[in-house]
Amino acid sequence: MNTPFYIARRYLFAKKSTNAINIISTISVLGVFVGSAALIIILSVFNGFEEVVLKMFNTITPQIVIAPLKGKTFDADRPYFNNLKKNKSIYSYTEVLAENALLIYNKRQCVGLVKGVSADYLKNKSLDSITVQGKFVLRNSAGPNAVIGSAIQNYLMVNTNDPFTTLQIFSPKKGIKTTSVFPGQDLTTLALPVSGIFEVQQDFDNITIVPLSFARKLLGEEDQISSIEINLLPGIDADDFKQQLERNIGKSFSVKNRIEQNKVLYNILGTEKWAVYIILTFILIIAIFNIIGSLTMLVIDKLKDIAILRSLGAGKRFIKQIFLLEGMMITMAGCVIGLIIGFMFCLVQQKYGLVKMSQETLMISNSYPIAFKWTDFLLVFITVSLFSFIASGLSARLSVKKIDDLNQDL
Repeated sequence: MNTPFYIARRYLFAKKSTNAINIISTISVLGVFVGSAALIIILSVFNGFEEVVLKMFNTITPQIVIAPLKGKTFDADRPYFNNLKKNKSIYSYTEVLAENALLIYNKRQCVGLVKGVSADYLKNKSLDSITVQGKFVLRNSAGPNAVIGSAIQNYLMVNTNDPFTTLQIFSPKKGIKTTSVFPGQDLTTLALPVSGIFEVQQDFDNITIVPLSFARKLLGEEDQISSIEINLLPGIDADDFKQQLERNIGKSFSVKNRIEQNKVLYNILGTEKWAVYIILTFILIIAIFNIIGSLTMLVIDKLKDIAILRSLGAGKRFIKQIFLLEGMMITMAGCVIGLIIGFMFCLVQQKYGLVKMSQETLMISNSYPIAFKWTDFLLVFITVSLFSFIASGLSARLSVKKIDDLNQDL
């Protein structure tokens, strides 16, 4: 057995001559335990919120988007796109035509993005999960319908249960450059009922989704589209498919995955998590550095032992290793216990939802969500190990200070 480790382990469990040393050591373990448990719990909660938010965004954000690099629209009736429709890896291939327009409902008005989508858009079965009122229906026996975001509903006070009041949409006529004496003559005006209201996030909640044929008639575009949205079959790697598209589609188009479509969102989620990690790590460092006080008193308490070891031929490095290992064992014991307790708490929260939020939201229950990542456990363990080594190393240096004069003093 490693001799310094054996002696350090004996010191850890042996009774000290001064009870204060035991108290300080216990406080050090408890401090690291609480800090480690809190850190893994908070990181797991952030993971849970991240999964919920991304699930909401992914409901309405396709896996792949193809858009022109120049201009707003392009002709999708090309051999490459026609062949792409038949690709067996694709689950849904949605042609999109989108433009801002004026929306009027019952004398209230606002400007919003009108997004015309082809039939494949409704293959997304998760759309019902973001529908807060009515149904996500774009066409029925009576004709086309609109599904609007909650932000537009708040502006216009739309009632989906009122079949007699329709949503009027105004868009400038294509190719008209001059303004008439009567402004209404320069606008294309169409109306349709609102079948449902969805809610995701502010960036999406000002969208009005309509059938593609309706958008073509409104915007005067017979064959042009704004983008192509693609969702893949389960098991197909989106990044590999994206790279394949980029190689074959040419330099006139941009191909974006979900991360590239929502860069701000992913940056915010990552930044918030790292900010919380840094703040809690500072608290954990304070707890870890309590070990300096504990080891300092232990060195004073074991001066005679150090003198005996020195007289037996033990070198400075040997003695430093004893107290270095002693400090590491104290802090790592707190870390391991904290990770285990934090993991158990997260399991209980995940299953029973003991800790509630102030109010229930649309996409999640009123309990804080939990999601585990093994990298978080590894991160906390490495963080504690690093600062534990630094703190223990500083304390271990006290054990060999003036060691040459120790025997003479004793």
